[in-house]
Amino acid sequence: MKKEKLRQLLQNLHDQKIDVDCAMGILKDFPYEELGFAKIDTHRSLRRGFPEVVFCQGKPIDQIVAIVCRLASSERTVMATRANEKIFKAIQAARGDAVFHESANIILVGEEPKHVTDKCIGIVSAGTSDIPVAEEAAVTAEVMGNPVVRLYDVGVAGIHRLLDNKDKLHAANVLIVVAGMEGALASVVGGLVNKPVIAVPTSVGYGASFNGLAPLLTMLNCCAPGVAVMNIDNGFGAGYFAGLVNLMGEHK
Repeated sequence: MKKEKLRQLLQNLHDQKIDVDCAMGILKDFPYEELGFAKIDTHRSLRRGFPEVVFCQGKPIDQIVAIVCRLASSERTVMATRANEKIFKAIQAARGDAVFHESANIILVGEEPKHVTDKCIGIVSAGTSDIPVAEEAAVTAEVMGNPVVRLYDVGVAGIHRLLDNKDKLHAANVLIVVAGMEGALASVVGGLVNKPVIAVPTSVGYGASFNGLAPLLTMLNCCAPGVAVMNIDNGFGAGYFAGLVNLMGEHK
C-alpha cells in the first residue's frame, strides 16, 4: 500500500466519508496477504518506499502470475525479475499492460516509472557479455525513479575506451560497475571518481574465473576506497542499492 493511499484512507475516515468497518475491510490484508503458497507483503512500499519485487526463478508460472496480479491490484508498478518469454506471455494474458525488458529479464506491470530526481546513476560494463546483468541493474534503478546513463564495453583490455568517457563517469551521482573475467574494472573506476561505486561481479569468464568467484574476490580486495561489492550476477541488488543512495533526500 502506497503512503498516499493510506493517507487518503485515514483522511476519509477522519472526514467521516467512510466508517470504521469500511476502513477495516480495506486494511484486512495489511501488512501481508496469505495466498497459501505465498505471503504478499502489502506493507513493503510503505515501509521501504518500493513494493515487493517478484523473483521468478524456480517458481511455477501460475504462482508467479497470481502474485504479480495481486500486487498489481494495489501498486502502481510491479516488477518481476529473472523472467523469460514464457513467463511474460502468461503474465501478459492476465495483465495486458505487462512489458518485457528482455535484455534485463525483467517484466513490468502497471504505470511507466517516472523520474523523481535529476541526479543520474551511471551503469558501466566491462564487456558485452556483462550487459544482461548491467541491464538488470539499469532497469531496476529506472523503475525506482532514477535517470540512468549506460556506458558499456569499456573494460580494461582497452582502457582507452573508458578514459575517453570520463565525463560520463564524473557526471553520475552513483556508479555501478559490472565485470566478469578478473573484475579489475571496478578498481579502475573507483580510482577515478569521487562518487560511490557499486561493483557487481559476473559469472562471465573462462574456467579459472570459477563462475564469478575470481572477479568477486578481486572486487572485495579493491584498494580504491568507496567501492561496495554485490553478489555474483546480482544486478537487481546493485540497481536497488544505487537507487536508494541516489534518492536520499528526495522522499519526504
